[in-house]
Amino acid sequence: MQHKIIDIEDVVIRFAGDSGDGMQLTGTLFADSSALFGNDISTFPDYPAEIRAPQGTVSGVSGFQVHFGSCEINTPGDFCDVLVAMNPAALRANAKWAKPTATIILDENAFDEKNIQRAGFATMNPIEELKIEDRNIVVSPITELTKESLKDSGLDNKAIVRCKNMFTLGMCFFMYNRDMKYTFEYLEKKFKKKPALIETNKKVLKDGYNYASNIHAIANTYTVKPANLKKGTYRNINGNQATAWGLLAASEKSGVPLFCGSYPITPATAILEELAIHKSLGAKTLQCEDEIAGICTAIGASYAGNFAVTTTSGPGLSLKSEALGLAMITELPLVVIDVQRSGPSTGIPTKTEQTDLNQALYGRNGECPIMVMAAHSPSDCFEKAFYAGKYAMEHMMPVILLTEGFLGNGSEPWRIPSMSEFPEIKPPFITSCEGKFKPFERDPETFVRKWAVPGTPGLEHRVGGLEKNAEGVISSDPENHQLMVDLRAAKVAKMADFIPELSVYGDNEGEVLVVGWGGTYGHLYTAVKELRKEGKSVSLAHFDYINPLPKNTAEVFARFKKIIVCELNSGQFAALLRDKHQQFFYHQLNKVQGQPFIVKDVVDAVNNIL
Repeated sequence: MQHKIIDIEDVVIRFAGDSGDGMQLTGTLFADSSALFGNDISTFPDYPAEIRAPQGTVSGVSGFQVHFGSCEINTPGDFCDVLVAMNPAALRANAKWAKPTATIILDENAFDEKNIQRAGFATMNPIEELKIEDRNIVVSPITELTKESLKDSGLDNKAIVRCKNMFTLGMCFFMYNRDMKYTFEYLEKKFKKKPALIETNKKVLKDGYNYASNIHAIANTYTVKPANLKKGTYRNINGNQATAWGLLAASEKSGVPLFCGSYPITPATAILEELAIHKSLGAKTLQCEDEIAGICTAIGASYAGNFAVTTTSGPGLSLKSEALGLAMITELPLVVIDVQRSGPSTGIPTKTEQTDLNQALYGRNGECPIMVMAAHSPSDCFEKAFYAGKYAMEHMMPVILLTEGFLGNGSEPWRIPSMSEFPEIKPPFITSCEGKFKPFERDPETFVRKWAVPGTPGLEHRVGGLEKNAEGVISSDPENHQLMVDLRAAKVAKMADFIPELSVYGDNEGEVLVVGWGGTYGHLYTAVKELRKEGKSVSLAHFDYINPLPKNTAEVFARFKKIIVCELNSGQFAALLRDKHQQFFYHQLNKVQGQPFIVKDVVDAVNNIL
């Protein structure tokens, strides 16, 4: 059979196996190799929700999907061109995502009677039962070949079997003509203190590559050229890392040292871990005993003149709600990062949703409006974290930044910016005043009070949860309470003058406006792009700012005949829009499955209302 090398524009590969099979690492290494080659990429790590599900069961399947191409890539892809399934459970959980033309690589050694039954198959022929006989099925004895490759390595059997993910990675490298040098560099760095593991992993990677080149089941290989990205220096980055770096950038531009007080929680923990690495940049981190301590230490640090941050997910935001009201009434700068996950309660902690919006908007006692922002992609987490810090410090108030597990764990190429591209941050510090200092005296235009660092002579003052007047004196006077409530709300509403106006992708007027917020951006943008290629009058308005909404929201909405709001919850943003802009009718597309949209769902929903 003549071997062909075929140029293609984009590819989706899904690696799936038991949580101990190393699929996350395999996918990450393939993604990094593609990013360094110059492809545009988008990734979707899909972790099992149970800490240690029974081995070989569907609930224990771990997946990693990578979409790479020479074109613009905005989603991890709906369906995959290649599915690597390391056991029957991985095949059962993921076969539905394989395209009719897909290649499915199976580890023959894992498909024994015990594993097939454990995966829940009714027969001993999973391929026939799943009706995927028409796919290109590559059944290889991957475990056995890995053992043969490393039989002289000196490693024990358990350690050898653990290397089978590198064998499959080598097979995929062959299929898509990937250079192995980036992975070799990773192995040399990771196992610097264990040189034997460097050579064994290199060997099994090369053996997987060579094995794929010698079997007739993989007749053709493919090349995906580098993407035409904007000129600059790029690196692959995930959303949690980008968030941490955006916070560090805000600290640098403001000249205010960063303090993060947090409690570890999936999927936000990586932000705290990343910040802890950068002590050389002046970052101080404190892993607290619980969520309440995390936010309270941050509020104390803010009062002391630090750029204060706390990170969490939905259950933790619930616990922080009372202290968040304290930050609001004391008018201290604080950034709260909520990396949303499936709820309620513990829910499905490794899966993604947008179900914390109502909590971010309303989840506090009293009249307690807080600015709410949302990041729309992994790399956008950098910019939104930076501006959350800017707005919190310059306007003396807490800001909630909503990201999602899909963004926090997902990755894409990020052009490393020059800090000259970002504006200065000028916190309203005060070092002296004439007469008695009034801590809640405000700028008449922005309603912002001054930031007086404790210990500054002549600026002694108290803050706390009890209502106060402009002089900082505790007051239960009804008129004063009404005034302070109105002023705090006006300060948040005034942010509409400082945030960008709502922009539209596509025509500025037409039949249908697709509306979304947060991490749904890539799927909505891709769906609208496809619909527009078909000649349909569809545009997209995506919201990064939730409270307040952009000033021109009503103006944009009025130019379209129909509006459809798409979100990964039961309609929380649609409800907010109905509250703020009642003059419009809102169609809805809602999904609460712990998974992101697929583009086809959005396309079908829009076609249904056209």
